[in-house]
Amino acid sequence: MLIGWRHIAGLIGAGALAALLVAWAGVIGIGASTGHWKATDWFLHWAMRSSVRTAALGTTVPPFTEGMLPMAAGHFEAGCAICHGSPAMAPPESVRNMLPAPPDLTDKVATWSDAELFQIVQHGVRFTGMPAWPVEGREDEAWAMVAFLRRYPALDADGYRALAGFAASQSKRMDRLIETCEGCHAPGRLGAESLIPRLSGQSATYLEQALAAYADGTRPSGVMAVAIQGLAEAERQALARHFADRSPAFPRPASEDARLRHGETLALKGDPDRRIPACLSCHDKAGANPAYPRLSGQPAAYLANQLRLFAGKTRGGGPFRDVMIRVAANLEADDMTALAAYFATRRPSD
Repeated sequence: MLIGWRHIAGLIGAGALAALLVAWAGVIGIGASTGHWKATDWFLHWAMRSSVRTAALGTTVPPFTEGMLPMAAGHFEAGCAICHGSPAMAPPESVRNMLPAPPDLTDKVATWSDAELFQIVQHGVRFTGMPAWPVEGREDEAWAMVAFLRRYPALDADGYRALAGFAASQSKRMDRLIETCEGCHAPGRLGAESLIPRLSGQSATYLEQALAAYADGTRPSGVMAVAIQGLAEAERQALARHFADRSPAFPRPASEDARLRHGETLALKGDPDRRIPACLSCHDKAGANPAYPRLSGQPAAYLANQLRLFAGKTRGGGPFRDVMIRVAANLEADDMTALAAYFATRRPSD
């Protein structure tokens, strides 16, 4: 049987139709969480390298000078470090889940020529998070970035900060860190439905342990992992002391209802038949262990959510988290909402 052009055209058409049907069916995953097949990953990187190599042919590399570095370093800190990290700060956890993940430039810079780096900086890379240079016609700025990238692998944190123009005063940095924390934890933002805790008035011990648990991943939170990324232990301790020294603000008590009475009973007496201890036997009492959080005045939604996390064994934290996991396992949903409502309106003197 002879295969003619009609057969070939028919096969091509059938193949194209089959590809469209597969795409329409939605069976091809696009989630970044699953990653690429190894063959796909290899092909995409091979195609990208080949494209950059070809685009760089014939590019004239200008001489690099020290004067190029500060401008480029300042731009890198403002626009690039958020994804790639820097010698002064690791990249946030969130960008590590991008596909492809932004590379560690300390290792990758050496694999590209100057002309190839220029092509990437000036024009970006499609289908990734790497953008083109913000404006056209400023090749001088892109070349300054290439000069900086050549120096980048040899920079330590202090050298990077000096080039990027970091404020020399540590107190100014702490002011910025506190302002960042207040962006979420300011008392005015913490209504009854807030999932964010009040920090003011917690013990420094508890706050330090919570921040340490976020930092080492034993208390998982994508929000907090990004928020404290790059903080030194001393900075976490300073933040803990700052918020511990602030006087807490308490909301007005809510009107009495059956839910509050149920919460108060559990808080004061517990429920021995269900192996639920009294909350106030550990929390919010005189001489309490400073590693225990203070519950009074916390947003009700936050407290209820934390109890659900403990019950689901997904709430990590300090050295006593296992105690709360065992307690929460015996709580029903209405117990959690009642306790949350009670403590949200309770004052420490109650």
